[in-house]
Amino acid sequence: MRILVVGGSGLIGAHVVEVLRERGHDTTSVARSAQPGVDHLLDVGSGSIDELRSLLAGHDGVVYATRTDEQRPLPKPIYPQFRRENVDPVVRLFAAARDEGLTRGVVMGSYYTYFDRLHPQWRLAERHTYIRCRLEQAREGRAAAGPGLPVAVLELPFVFGRAGDRLPNWAGPLDRWARSRTPLVAPTGGSAAASARSVAEVAADALESASGADIPVADENLTWHDMLARIAEAVGRRRRVGRLPACAARTALRLGGAAQALGRKESGINPTFLADLLLAELFIEPTTGRALEPALRETFPA
Repeated sequence: MRILVVGGSGLIGAHVVEVLRERGHDTTSVARSAQPGVDHLLDVGSGSIDELRSLLAGHDGVVYATRTDEQRPLPKPIYPQFRRENVDPVVRLFAAARDEGLTRGVVMGSYYTYFDRLHPQWRLAERHTYIRCRLEQAREGRAAAGPGLPVAVLELPFVFGRAGDRLPNWAGPLDRWARSRTPLVAPTGGSAAASARSVAEVAADALESASGADIPVADENLTWHDMLARIAEAVGRRRRVGRLPACAARTALRLGGAAQALGRKESGINPTFLADLLLAELFIEPTTGRALEPALRETFPA
């Protein structure tokens, strides 16, 4: 097959390109800025349907692998901007892909949509703009693609790994914390985690089978305590990880939400309700059979 990878210079996109080429497929990598391995420069977020059709011509499938910083505070209301960044580009991309006759697609999504299905009582879309937009991205992207272009949505947890100098956007603060003398503390709860390589292999499988499914991806489930302890060990500083009381975590996050509100700002994940997610076990039945440790050590080298 010939596959267009949007966001091919990023951590996940670079691994998708690598895995597809290993399996004998041709790839075209697209990014907003010049990077090693990028074939075309285009900001898909502002690209017109005609520009996207020209880019997609001759391809069998497309992967949308750009990422969003859901934690950054922005002036209220943030929904219009989050929709412009997360939903509108996907709708235009898959409308253009449909018009060009592509037969398969993959969107790199979020595991929050998985938990929204699993726990509707959490009211995630109502409370968090980022999750609302992820749900709209999947629904409206598929509607734009139409029945002849199945679109798989990979529901991704914390993703570990490295591609050149590209790392997860959350890795820097954790790396500095693990190497510092500041006490390490963690609340109850935890998260599923996967390597970028595992995500890429699941994406390639979905393309090869022309899947249109929602696909949660996980290598392992880690409590926050275990995650911090393994990161500290990886950087060469074995340290005791203390327990952060749940009430302290809730208070700190609610104060953060109040401070944002006073500044007339919001973030995609609302800190007022973040404790409900942070203190939960956001676990997924492991789907890959791959050990996370090599990717963890790539992310946090000694």
